[in-house]
Amino acid sequence: MYDQLVATLALTLGVAWASGINLYAAVFMLGFLGANGHMQLPPDLLILQDPLVLGAAGLMYLVEFFADKVPGVDTGWDTLHTFIRIPAGAMLAAGAVGDVSPAMEIAAGLLGGGLATASHAAKSGTRVLINTSPEPFTNWGASIGEDIGVIAGLWTALNHPLIFLGLLIVWVVLLAWLLPKVWRGIKRVFRFLGSLFRDQSDPEPAPVPGGAPPIAEPPPEPPKRLPGAD
Repeated sequence: MYDQLVATLALTLGVAWASGINLYAAVFMLGFLGANGHMQLPPDLLILQDPLVLGAAGLMYLVEFFADKVPGVDTGWDTLHTFIRIPAGAMLAAGAVGDVSPAMEIAAGLLGGGLATASHAAKSGTRVLINTSPEPFTNWGASIGEDIGVIAGLWTALNHPLIFLGLLIVWVVLLAWLLPKVWRGIKRVFRFLGSLFRDQSDPEPAPVPGGAPPIAEPPPEPPKRLPGAD
């Protein structure tokens, strides 16, 4: 009973955490493992084994694989997926708890949505800062590292749930320390971009053609003397 509870908790939190970073890799991995008999998915997640779902998740993962490695494009992609990863993470977390009461499913969905929001914020926020670097290799390294991390994290959640839960606690503590710094860095980036736009919208006045000298002001008139004054 205890082992089953730990395994269910690790799967619930694992799919939510992974969804905030790379939703399509998480869905494809779970569906592939379930379809090949390497794991028994909960009843509400059996739909992930459907060939249509696997095909769509695999196709979107390929699209994200390339879009996520182009500086600037990855930030736009992350912004769009704010409205996809977080609800999907909540739905997957609610489905991962298995056949339980509706109240438990709602609680799991709320917890999963919050965790997906945190991992999505960490991913998208660090990408904004990384994109300030002129070379693309840091961006590629971060993207590949995220893909490997999602696969390794889900594998750990499925095979070593206690280790995953311990690592997740450490990750949450580090995230609480990191996110304020990331947010301050993002504000500095946007302030810099805003100053560039202000400089372009307020150009300096053009010089006078021919370099004509400025018109000299006439000298002040001497004071007038009153009649009869010596």
